[in-house]
Amino acid sequence: MMFISAVGMLSALGNNLDETADNLRRGVAPGMQPGQQWLIGNKPCWAGQVTGDLPPVPTSLSAHDTRNNRLLLAALAQIRPEVDAAIARVGRQRVAIVLGTSTSGVDEGDRHISDGSRPFHYAMQELGDPSRFLAATLGLHGPAYTISTACSSSARAVLSGARLIAAGLADVALVGGADSLSRMPMNGFDSLESLSARRCVPFSSERDGITIGEGAALMLLTREPQPVALLGGGESSDAWHMSAPHPQGEGAQRAMEMALRTAQLTPQQIGYINLHGTATRLNDEIEAGVVQRMFGDSVPASSTKHLTGHTLGAAGICEAALSWLLLTRALPLPQQDFSQSPLDSSLPPCGLLHTGAPLSTPVILSNSFAFGGNNACLILGRCDE
Repeated sequence: MMFISAVGMLSALGNNLDETADNLRRGVAPGMQPGQQWLIGNKPCWAGQVTGDLPPVPTSLSAHDTRNNRLLLAALAQIRPEVDAAIARVGRQRVAIVLGTSTSGVDEGDRHISDGSRPFHYAMQELGDPSRFLAATLGLHGPAYTISTACSSSARAVLSGARLIAAGLADVALVGGADSLSRMPMNGFDSLESLSARRCVPFSSERDGITIGEGAALMLLTREPQPVALLGGGESSDAWHMSAPHPQGEGAQRAMEMALRTAQLTPQQIGYINLHGTATRLNDEIEAGVVQRMFGDSVPASSTKHLTGHTLGAAGICEAALSWLLLTRALPLPQQDFSQSPLDSSLPPCGLLHTGAPLSTPVILSNSFAFGGNNACLILGRCDE
């Protein structure tokens, strides 16, 4: 079994775990804001922004100076003592880094081409750069690589880090991911008519697309017992359509079934489901159907993307970090926000929370589904009950 010994996170919900926990409890997200700076023609849209100051990249690593990497530095700073202790304990060759991202430093490339306003190095927008950057920052010599499978990237990074430890290739794994706001993905989703002009409203009758957010989170995985463990995980690929999920959600269901099987749990033993819940018409309809088939209407469930935005390649790790907070602090389960638009009554009943509720069973399943039908599910649970 793999245990989680430290977690750092920042997003539109907050700049650290304490802010995030407090805002999650209150159901508010300071960084979810409207703006006109992202879309062509200055079209308005909402975005989930990190509001705090980010640490600078050292001059010696200036070729990696991107907002993505500064987000990672901010997340790392929250758990640096635990990371340094792990390095001292197992050695620099035995700590792996596996991260997920979709954007890396594409915003820096965009800004350089647009106005040449800042120095640019091609390494900034390489998808492998975040892991290379963190390895250089920490002076590590173990496995270090980045996964980019769109919105399942960082969930897959968690599972990949656990596999490196299980295979004996590392003793500790620093896993997670980051994505920063950028005009390229914002306009890309807008061209697909998948970007909402307002704050997203998952599972509502008037849902019309996602709100993109930025954020980063890191977890330190170890075999040494801790209060919270990665109990299981599942991965699958629909190979159905470039951007649409399988109509019956077959790949999503396989991933959830695999997660339950590897955790040796039944659906009735799950205490909460953090839904992928993007607020697109298809995702919410299909995910609700799969959850209803597998869990009925009895397991509490909600999407938290109205609070963080869809952080793309960082979504899996950010929502795993939120799950960790729910397991370690006495927080009510996040309710689905239907204040802007009522629940879509045509959706299959799937346990959606209309009010906050306590976590009665300390086991959480978190879904991440991506373009190309690339699916990943994580199950986290308390081990000290």
